[in-house]
Amino acid sequence: MAPTFGWSSTSEEVATAFADEIKGQNVLITGTSLNGLGFESARVIAKYANLIIITGYNAERLKLSQDALEKEIPGANIRPLVLNLASLSSVRTAAAEVNAYSESIDVLINNAASSVCDFELTIDGFERQMATAHIGPFLFTALILSKIFAAKTASFIPRVVYVSSGAHAWCEGVNLEEMEHPNKNTYKAMAAYAQSKSANILIASEFARRAAGKINVYSLRPGAIATNFVTNNIAYEALSTAGIVNEDGTPNLDKLTWKTLPQGAATIITAAFDPSLNDKSGCYLTDSAEDNKSISEHASNPEIAAKLWELSEKLVGERFELSGAGRD
Repeated sequence: MAPTFGWSSTSEEVATAFADEIKGQNVLITGTSLNGLGFESARVIAKYANLIIITGYNAERLKLSQDALEKEIPGANIRPLVLNLASLSSVRTAAAEVNAYSESIDVLINNAASSVCDFELTIDGFERQMATAHIGPFLFTALILSKIFAAKTASFIPRVVYVSSGAHAWCEGVNLEEMEHPNKNTYKAMAAYAQSKSANILIASEFARRAAGKINVYSLRPGAIATNFVTNNIAYEALSTAGIVNEDGTPNLDKLTWKTLPQGAATIITAAFDPSLNDKSGCYLTDSAEDNKSISEHASNPEIAAKLWELSEKLVGERFELSGAGRD
């Protein structure tokens, strides 16, 4: 009988249930700083996987994550990869390193995102939040597609997972014009965050459509978790105004039901390994279950998804080559 999970399920419980599916897998997770969802996901997967590739833009902080994982899980195969998703040059360098690996990539978890911030342009001229959560990951995924395709067999379809957020509903949709031409005068920090998370959902659905079963793609909502996102000074203003956090910055338990970090990461593990999702590529998950009905209308429009994909290819100067099918 297939295992079932819910709101309170933990990453440990899900990983244990899918241990057979995780065994032998090579998994790449972006954004694995200590005390974050990426790190927690890496921690439970590393107990069973063949290889865990962890990424971060700061080599010293990345080393802290590697050391912590290796200390808790002796014998785990942890490989660090410096990746600054806010720089297309850094993305290309990191992708070249991945493409030089002898291993294929069975599962890619696009988890990294920028903290909510004031208007800032990256070195490439993109708004920082959209660059880190969508544009950089879009290019990185495109550049390592051959490694993902190489994992495909007659009995296994590789996966790509996008960690989105219920906060995608806090905007009216991805403004494609401002994505191409960022506008400081109309910029609102929380709306920019919501747009970047909407982009995750749209790209996952369009990716799944274009991949046509060669790669399975999912997006998800981990839930309300008191991570650095909540304690961020800029996010605090909007969150406190909405009553989501208290005056001292702590979570308002009367407003939302908050999850622990392991509970939040549970849905990531489900999206990455649950075999019951094999025929549901493109779906959105909440509480470790398919939940397409909770996607806001602006993030479920296939026409917008196609336009976002085309603009993203234009902005990064790279096309997804989805004709490859991997080995049989």
